Amino acid sequence: MYMIQHERNVWAPIIRWRHLKFCTIRKAVVLIMVIPNWDGIRGTNLILFLGIDAFIGVNIGTALSDMPSPIQVVALLKAQNIRHVRLYDADRAMLHALANTGIRVTVSVPNEQLLGIGQSNATAANWVARNVIAHVPATNITAIAVGSEILTTLPNAAPVLVSALKFIHSALVASNLDGQIKVSTPQSSSIILDSFPPSQAFFNRSWDPVMVPLLKFLQSTRSYFMLNVYPYYDYMQSNGVIPLDYALFRPLPPNKEAVDANTLLHYTNVFDAIVDAAYFSMSYLNFTNIPIFVTESGWPSKGDSSEPDATLDNANTYNSNLIRHVLNNSGTPKHPGIVVSTYIYELYNEDSRPGPVSEKNWGLFDANSMPIYTLHLTGAGTLLSNDTTNQTFCVAKESADPKMLQAALDWACGPGKVDCTFLLQGQPCYEPNNVVAHSTYAFNAYFQKMAKSPGTCDFKGVATITTSDPSHGSCIFPGSSGRNGSFPNTTSLAPSSNSSTSGCHSVYFYGQTMFPVVYNVKWFCCTYSCGPFGQNCVSRMTFRGSFI
Repeated sequence: MYMIQHERNVWAPIIRWRHLKFCTIRKAVVLIMVIPNWDGIRGTNLILFLGIDAFIGVNIGTALSDMPSPIQVVALLKAQNIRHVRLYDADRAMLHALANTGIRVTVSVPNEQLLGIGQSNATAANWVARNVIAHVPATNITAIAVGSEILTTLPNAAPVLVSALKFIHSALVASNLDGQIKVSTPQSSSIILDSFPPSQAFFNRSWDPVMVPLLKFLQSTRSYFMLNVYPYYDYMQSNGVIPLDYALFRPLPPNKEAVDANTLLHYTNVFDAIVDAAYFSMSYLNFTNIPIFVTESGWPSKGDSSEPDATLDNANTYNSNLIRHVLNNSGTPKHPGIVVSTYIYELYNEDSRPGPVSEKNWGLFDANSMPIYTLHLTGAGTLLSNDTTNQTFCVAKESADPKMLQAALDWACGPGKVDCTFLLQGQPCYEPNNVVAHSTYAFNAYFQKMAKSPGTCDFKGVATITTSDPSHGSCIFPGSSGRNGSFPNTTSLAPSSNSSTSGCHSVYFYGQTMFPVVYNVKWFCCTYSCGPFGQNCVSRMTFRGSFI
């Protein structure tokens, strides 16, 4: 359901449509629509939540005795088609390595810098200048996480937390980057008291002097509530009350599901219950329209004798099920269909972290970029296949309509900017001279060029992914035998069938009407230049907004 919102927080459905289309930019499907005349929303701030697809990102910690170089880190991200990352700082070398990759980056203000930034607008402006402005637009910074779990780990800094967020945001406004980059602060789920049933949950009231202005800031800046969700700890601390299967997303019989007696909502996993507890906690403070991003979630693969459930199998089960759950766009029982994009904790095992054995073993990979375990994923495309030796290719479906194949081939060799000279007569891949063979080469060249990104092997349903190398004779396909495609920063995206497996990402599209009367206002997807369409779009309206 697509909704618009008044400033008075009254939700109202868009009840008449004149026109409805989809357009595709990068990996986001956006509605292009004409809003009918509606006097009640003239001059109003609009929020349009398009629950298209969630994304999975990863956190990158650096407490390794042999930390890979930034170039090696980015190579792993590309190989695993990881398109969203969160850094715990704003390391210059890492941000340079991420430049021109298109990977969406959340940078962080470390806890130890929070007090200075929260007490000085000038210090905040200098931080933004050094760590953000110096790197955009080449590095695709989309969010700033100010501190981490401040209320529970650094409570003496809590009084200046919201000031720090406001100072950082003001610096972004001054540089006209506030539409592109959101500002928020990750919170531990432990600030939620009485988290089950979720409908009775509320934030620790002692933090109301911080939480209320924080939520006002997030609402006014169209940002999102960052939450760290760790069912592992909830399970460990429940003294057997929480079943392991419930924590790991394993299927439960209906009589084993947790039911909120107040709402009669059924909960099949701890993750959803915690997220909904946060939604209810915000509504208890009269904030009902702030989306949640889970900035950390995972499961350790190894523990000491007091952590018997920190195992490879459980870590694999949790993260595999988490990825499937997030990417199926089901949302939560309280907000079905409202996606909850999530960052997995974490990319690498951090062997230098202090504490119990489990603290060193949350990673998907070791320092040599070898997988700790191979995730059991279906329906996630090539995202986090975490088999670094795996080769995948994009091929044409032999049963596809030849006319559709020809149209897709023309697109790949034209707007898709694939080098199709290998298909010319006398070149290695000319034979067999038929549309299926030529389309297979072009589709795969595009797929490899886009680093196998989700949604780039679709071509309106006439292409599919395979692990069989389609090379033949002297025709060596890109991605075969170490011949890998590049990872360009390009806005061209292959035609998609808009299926649930297209790899599109969740979009929260924010805008403000700039017209004296809202009548037949056209909303276009304008976050990136997209050729003539993008130019036409910009010429028709003033746009301030972002893809998160």
